[in-house]
Amino acid sequence: MIKSFCLFLTLTFSSISLFAQEGFKIGAHAGMPLGEYNDYVSVVIGADVGYMWAPNKAFDLGVKAGIIHGFAETFTGQNITVDYPSVQFLPLAASIRLWPSKTFSIGGDIGNAFGLNKGNDGGFYYRPQIGFQVGPKSELNFSYTGITINDSTWNTVTMGFVYTFLSARHFR
Repeated sequence: MIKSFCLFLTLTFSSISLFAQEGFKIGAHAGMPLGEYNDYVSVVIGADVGYMWAPNKAFDLGVKAGIIHGFAETFTGQNITVDYPSVQFLPLAASIRLWPSKTFSIGGDIGNAFGLNKGNDGGFYYRPQIGFQVGPKSELNFSYTGITINDSTWNTVTMGFVYTFLSARHFR
């Protein structure tokens, strides 16, 4: 796990130094879990860093890495108190965004989410999303995250904010 995190940091910082002039993005998101994890996790927050290339005005392609943290719930029964563990993931993904208009995008991320907490092996990661440009370099987005973990799926809905440094889209 530590080796994966070190590899993530090395790749992230080397990509930033090589390609920072085109479309480095940093974002944050928060939301809530759905399904079976709703009983164990109360709130989910996350952060992403990535780089998007803009081959034309219709779509962007890129890579993204991030961190997802689910805050644990505490269950209290008649004579029992159970503290569930927090859940953390480190997703590494490829990204695509389609721009049907200058201010609206649809797309998603697909890759692998590495589990960071004990007993969490992580799994296949996917995150469809829609985005609305709210400034020349900023975007508000809404997303659904799914991570396949053994026989279950981590599901969340989130709202996020993304800021682009040195925009690759050049204000379409």
